[in-house]
Amino acid sequence: MSNAIVMALAPVFFVLLLGYAAGKFHIVDNHHVDGFNALVMNFALPASLFAATASASRSQMDEQAPLFLAFGLTMLILYLVWYGAVRAFSDTSRADASLQALTISFPNLAGVGLPIVASVLGPTGTVPVAVALASGSILISPLTLIMVEISTSKANGDEISAMQILTAIRRALTKPIVLAPAAGIVLALSGFKLDALADACLSLIGNAAAGVALFLTGLILSAQSFRLDWKVVAATAASDIIRPLLAVAVVYCFPMSSSAARTAILLAAVPSGFFGILFAVNYRLDSTTAGSMVIASTVFSIATMAIAIAALFPH
Repeated sequence: MSNAIVMALAPVFFVLLLGYAAGKFHIVDNHHVDGFNALVMNFALPASLFAATASASRSQMDEQAPLFLAFGLTMLILYLVWYGAVRAFSDTSRADASLQALTISFPNLAGVGLPIVASVLGPTGTVPVAVALASGSILISPLTLIMVEISTSKANGDEISAMQILTAIRRALTKPIVLAPAAGIVLALSGFKLDALADACLSLIGNAAAGVALFLTGLILSAQSFRLDWKVVAATAASDIIRPLLAVAVVYCFPMSSSAARTAILLAAVPSGFFGILFAVNYRLDSTTAGSMVIASTVFSIATMAIAIAALFPH
């Protein structure tokens, strides 16, 4: 079992550290990652997720519905609790609170979840990762963008309009990272199968997704200054301990197979994602807090991910 855990975790953190070192030693520019980000978020990852979901049978996709709901509910509960607590007990702005909540509730499924689940479950693990990513992209990301848009407009002295809210929703839902798995799910549910040629074309670029996403995560983290305070400690506990435990409670509310439940809990144990950092940079908001949360969560997850794999997949 210890060998299996090492085989699952070591490659992930090796590539993560490779990206971190490349940024720290200025081998790769860690302040201008737009090219890497576009490659991962607009091409490689959408291709991988579309191929994974579109290649699944209708029965396989039907089996993923409880995971979509359970994982989405887990993230939404944690998002709302963190947002409410930070707004109530600190002077954090609406925009920064929403970015922190996004960072904590939406794990790094692209960079860490995909290779970890693929290592533990094999090639079939890509489908639940794609479904979980679609769940977060459809539920959590648009909510964050709406909160940021509202906060930005009010900070500029503008009245938020229904059109601005609709624009924020449209921007979130039309991103390739959202459209690709959603389109693949629709295709699979319709009964159509992705032909071999299309699958081969998508897989060629999609196979780069996990490695490049991990490298990008390390690169982004290398540009973030680390600041340890009560928020970072609480956020690490929330993402690495409370989120998987919350998933344990949520999965029992849904009629799902034991294998799907274990997969949902494993995905919930993945460390915090970097979407909050990217959104913060794009909107010129505080990225240091989100970056510190991701760094602490990622380092601490070496222990918590090992425990989760050992507990959920003992054989």
